[in-house]
Amino acid sequence: MEDISDSPFRVICKQYGADVLITEFISSEGLIRDAWKSKMKMQFEETERPIGIQIFGAQVESMQQAAIVAEAADPDFIDLNFGCPVRKIVMKGGGAALLQDIPKMVRMTAAVIRSTRLPVTVKTRLGWDEAHKDIVDVAERLQDAGISAISIHGRTRSQLYGGKADWTLIGEVKNNGRMKIPVFGNGDIDSPGKAKEMKDRYGVDGILIGRAATGNPWIFRDIKAWLSRNKTPDPPLLSERIMTLRQHIQRSLAYKGERQTHFELKKIYSGYFKGVPGFKPFRIRLLTATGLEEVDHILEEIRTFVESAPSIS
Repeated sequence: MEDISDSPFRVICKQYGADVLITEFISSEGLIRDAWKSKMKMQFEETERPIGIQIFGAQVESMQQAAIVAEAADPDFIDLNFGCPVRKIVMKGGGAALLQDIPKMVRMTAAVIRSTRLPVTVKTRLGWDEAHKDIVDVAERLQDAGISAISIHGRTRSQLYGGKADWTLIGEVKNNGRMKIPVFGNGDIDSPGKAKEMKDRYGVDGILIGRAATGNPWIFRDIKAWLSRNKTPDPPLLSERIMTLRQHIQRSLAYKGERQTHFELKKIYSGYFKGVPGFKPFRIRLLTATGLEEVDHILEEIRTFVESAPSIS
């Protein structure tokens, strides 16, 4: 979710029902060196609460110091990322690399907990690879170290984001009699039905939504409606999609400036219109637009298209 789950997008997700928000993951080394981008990632609005600042790193001392810096930003909790499988992170010993050294992961977690007054949570994976899916034991050890909750992605590091998420071990962690802290599940939740199925089958305390929310902040509203009423609202009208995307652009523009906004949001423009009949020509134009002014003109054309084709509005 790098360069996606920033404050402008999180605010929109909150508006559509997200209960708890977490920042993009932030390098501990960047924080303790006062790097501009790392500091920027800690920014959030009061409307985003409860919110956690998510940090990652390879060195115990650096993570301790980063937690102190993060605490000064006044989040509601600090989240430790032991799950990112991206090669450039893992090669430096951060993210899912800690799954190869569980004692160090536990020491790091305990050290961070000692360094802050805030609750500390962990996000991790089932294990490093198919032969080392140790999450049941790891979860116990992290609980013993003092974490307040754990979120588990149902893949190993070696799977990256491929294959199918396996929730069975997530369920084993949740139903382990020794576990007293909340256990959250993550992976392949892309619809209200899937969310309810996983929650009912495995009894998790909550579900994390990542990639499925990209360009689709309505997923939080839909899941909550399905869980409570077994019924989802009608899909958003094209007019609502346009309005929400424009809101996203304007918030990001104020937050990051035009060049960065267009560069980062270009990846998700079309996600706001997924499944809309006849949208393909607009998708190509949005992907190849040279700037936000052109994007706005295209969105205005889409609005005209809506008015001339009310059956898909």
